[in-house]
Amino acid sequence: MAEKRKSGLGRSGLSSLLGNSHVEDINNIQIAGSSMLEEIPLSEIETNPNQPRTEFDPEELVNLSESIKTFGIIVPITVRKMGDHSYQLIAGERRLRASKMAGKVTIPAYISTASDEESAEMALIENIQRADLNAIEVALSFKNLMEKCNYTQEEMSERVGKSRSSIANHLRLLTLPSNIQIGVKEHKIEMGHARALLSLDNAGDMEKIYDRICSEGLSVRAVEKIVKEQKESSSADETNPSNKKSTSELPEEYKALEEQFRKALSSKVVLTRDAKGKGKITIPFSSDEEFEKIMDVFDSILNDVE
Repeated sequence: MAEKRKSGLGRSGLSSLLGNSHVEDINNIQIAGSSMLEEIPLSEIETNPNQPRTEFDPEELVNLSESIKTFGIIVPITVRKMGDHSYQLIAGERRLRASKMAGKVTIPAYISTASDEESAEMALIENIQRADLNAIEVALSFKNLMEKCNYTQEEMSERVGKSRSSIANHLRLLTLPSNIQIGVKEHKIEMGHARALLSLDNAGDMEKIYDRICSEGLSVRAVEKIVKEQKESSSADETNPSNKKSTSELPEEYKALEEQFRKALSSKVVLTRDAKGKGKITIPFSSDEEFEKIMDVFDSILNDVE
């Protein structure tokens, strides 16, 4: 495993390694060895197993492919030499894919002597600083790199140029229920929504509010308000157990009323009421005939009132 390094080379060191065109994209990483720029066959390049980005927009690839046909590759990709006529991609998978689509045979590339850990760092940082990754991909990349290199969150913060709180918040996303993680990945909800949901303890509560976000288009602020109210309600229940009244704990007068409804309608009427006085009356029926009988009772009551 590569020795841990707690600070980056900065612009001058990276400039000598990757060329000035990459300094804006990767400015917080230290890579051992040197690099040179060559035109290498596309057929000799394998993709990087540490590539954090897993999805590429087909339309964007087509557009980039057309641009490459016209103007060529403006910014070379970065690879590392694995053997004779064998290279592994470090950064630039979109350019690599689009070049193949454009029918190119070779591609300009910076050839580096990076280690596995350094290669993973470069792939992660290039994508993060270009904002190409969704929040779940970033979280998984942080997790994988921390495990591979045995980094703490603080060391990871120094390596990728992100605050420790940002890294911690991303890692917490991986504790969300899987369907909500997919929602973040597919941009159905924002990271702000996810962070609000994470303050809940119950996965079922998270999923209920997530469904509302998707169906109602709730804003982050609205979700934060819902979560806050739900937590306050739960806290009140814990402080005052008398607030936790279930159907079986109805006051005697409500139980008597429920029984009267059942006898009058010949149906298993259910009356519920919470600590704040909110509730509902449920009148089940199993056929049109039963429904008609219930309606006859209501009609009779309404006629008496009139």
